[in-house]
Amino acid sequence: MPMWVQILYRSIALFIVVVAVAQILGKRNLTRIPPYRFISYQVIALIAALISLNVIKEVAFGLIALGVWVLFPIALDYLSLKSKRFHDLINGKERVLIKHGKIMEEGLMQTRLTGEELLRELRSKNAFNLADVEFAVMETTGEINAFLKSGKKPVTAHDLGVKTAPQAEPQTVILDGNVLNEPLASLGLNKEWLRIQLENMGVSLDNVFLGQVDSSGDLYLDLFDDAIELPQPKVKEMIYANLEKAQASLETFALETNDKNAKAMYKKNAQKLKLLMDKLNPYLLR
Repeated sequence: MPMWVQILYRSIALFIVVVAVAQILGKRNLTRIPPYRFISYQVIALIAALISLNVIKEVAFGLIALGVWVLFPIALDYLSLKSKRFHDLINGKERVLIKHGKIMEEGLMQTRLTGEELLRELRSKNAFNLADVEFAVMETTGEINAFLKSGKKPVTAHDLGVKTAPQAEPQTVILDGNVLNEPLASLGLNKEWLRIQLENMGVSLDNVFLGQVDSSGDLYLDLFDDAIELPQPKVKEMIYANLEKAQASLETFALETNDKNAKAMYKKNAQKLKLLMDKLNPYLLR
């Protein structure tokens, strides 16, 4: 068998093996993996390349070496899960770099981080002013996380005592002009609903690059033709407007009728509807 054919077969087989190994080792962000895992990935790729190019003549020996570099990281991960001490030994410990607004020079020395590098990392976390940082720590992955001082944190709805509606993950129902049935069904919707929404917006399906439906039932579209301006979805606002209209109608009926029982009924229901609107306000208008 010609050498190039052998290399071709080996490369295909090893590609499948390496993909399977990557699945076994688990999905990790390469920028947030411990050093031993990064090294194992590099060595696995190198061994696979050497076997593929027939530099390692005995395939069995190469597979043994490959197995060692696959099984050892798995074993280390398992031991790290079982023992905090072993986890700290293998992965290292977090290092405090800023405490109570003061830079810990000892922490910088231990992490071999310069002041300029620290400032650059803080800027990547939107902390441009060192005086705003209360606490900063370097994780075992090398990432730096900062905690701002209480007076410098962004104001949230919780801080203002404002109730907000819980948000679920938006579902992509159209991608590259194709309807995705599974996300649509998970929302309790169907193609007919989607067709009506597109007709109301005056948009054809083949002009839609991406379509998403949020937890409120609002459909957001991104078109291939960016020159077309689409109306913003206002399903929640329309519901609230209808409630306001119904409540105003009840109050009007109460004023116009001369029947005491009917007047009392209209006022009572108008008040109930007003209370309901007050409860729904954070969910429909924010």
